[in-house]
Amino acid sequence: MKVGHELPPLEIPITRTLIVAGAVASRDYQDVHHDAEAAREKGSPDIFMNILTTNGLVGRYITDHFGPEARLRAVRIRLGAPNYPGDTMVLTGTVVAVDQDGTTEVRVVGANGVGNHVTGTVRLALPAASPATMSATPSAVPGGHR
Repeated sequence: MKVGHELPPLEIPITRTLIVAGAVASRDYQDVHHDAEAAREKGSPDIFMNILTTNGLVGRYITDHFGPEARLRAVRIRLGAPNYPGDTMVLTGTVVAVDQDGTTEVRVVGANGVGNHVTGTVRLALPAASPATMSATPSAVPGGHR
């Protein structure tokens, strides 16, 4: 793995089901993540994705690329533009550091039609490099299969 390596983009359709299921799975019962009328009353045009769902999607993006043996050591993200139903978030990543012990840092950006939904870095420990690890490609459907 080398600095500058670019991960293939991953397109994630933002559906109501994904937003609500992510909120429920993370026990985030804030109404803005499942009740469109309540979200509008609070100034949002619709429900929107919570940070815990975004964090999970970022982690999945990294482990789908680097393989199941990759171990996430730190995920540091910041939210920007909301993910609303009907949009698509495209995750991209670039390796920005590789330590002597193989610990790798990847800069991640998730953009949608409004702007950058998420930006941040992920540090991960990688197993010994193998062709399978280097060629893994994430599926286009959240929770999908390769």
